[in-house]
Amino acid sequence: MARRTVRYGRQGRRISSWAVRATAAAACGTLALTACGSTKDAGPASAGGDGTGKVGVILPLLTSPFWQSYNDYVPKMAKSEGVDALKTVNSNSDPSQQITDINNELNQGVKGLVVAPLDSAAIEAGLDQAERKGVPVVAVDVAPDKGKVAMVVRANNVAYGEKACDYLGQHVTSGKVVQIMGDLASVNGRDRSEAFRDCVKKKYPKLKVLEIPAKWESDTAASKLDTLLNANPDIKGIYMQAGGVYLAPTLQTLKSKNMLKTAGQKGHIAIVSNDGIPQEFDAIRKGEIDATVSQPADSYAKYGMYYIKAAMQGKTFKPGPTDHDSEIVKLPSGILEDQLPAPLVTKDNVDDPKLWGNTVK
Repeated sequence: MARRTVRYGRQGRRISSWAVRATAAAACGTLALTACGSTKDAGPASAGGDGTGKVGVILPLLTSPFWQSYNDYVPKMAKSEGVDALKTVNSNSDPSQQITDINNELNQGVKGLVVAPLDSAAIEAGLDQAERKGVPVVAVDVAPDKGKVAMVVRANNVAYGEKACDYLGQHVTSGKVVQIMGDLASVNGRDRSEAFRDCVKKKYPKLKVLEIPAKWESDTAASKLDTLLNANPDIKGIYMQAGGVYLAPTLQTLKSKNMLKTAGQKGHIAIVSNDGIPQEFDAIRKGEIDATVSQPADSYAKYGMYYIKAAMQGKTFKPGPTDHDSEIVKLPSGILEDQLPAPLVTKDNVDDPKLWGNTVK
């Protein structure tokens, strides 16, 4: 990975030039106007369209292998779901640019939007623009703090932190472990960080958690990890919240200090990651890292397309299990989220052909 700054997620900046309004998501009000989570049983609302029209798809960035894979899946899944998706737009890690991108798509007359928010708070301005124009929005990967979306398509990020905690807790009996965190302005960064921290405190009290706030930036992760290892050469484990940006700098930093020992070697540092990209799988096979949580890039694209078509037809959903091994939950904000499965990948199942990371080059 290049040494230049690579931003994986939102930068924590709020956009003050737009007024924001606290709007509740369209959740299930009455059974007559809702459908269960099953994609087979979704029923139309009282006033819906026919699901046709152009759909805009806005990416957060394209410097991560995860988002590159998602971008590749979008046209394939749009075709399979019968969605007329425009060419994707890359907001290039800039929350203010993402609001501009949303406005540009709306001005092109799109009938639906699929957006991967960069900033959980700032995205509300763009969601308000879409709501004023009557254009439904599906959020992918990140849930907005406020604003109206038809559905959030996302894996359970609390489970990411808990799975990483359990793996390290079961393989490191005591000592210091590090979590390289994402941007805490993002719900994803907050969920993973808090879940990991709370799980360690509750279940593995002999572990001491050291934290690196890295904002989804590879150079920040490398620099802060280098400093931390200088002061704490006895680190026993590392949790990387995003392999797409943290894998390469972490391995390079450990190697530069002669601390990169493969699994089974004396001094091996147990490492768990998040994303499920091919590079992580290769690192597991080599014994450089031990595990990762596979974030479903393919399913993000598939169900992003499914739910935007349903929203354009006026369909709504209610909490409950789906027919695709997930569960729709109602967030504290009132927004509905389809929490897709995200399996833990280790040396025991890293070659499973069903994992999306084994289907891309």
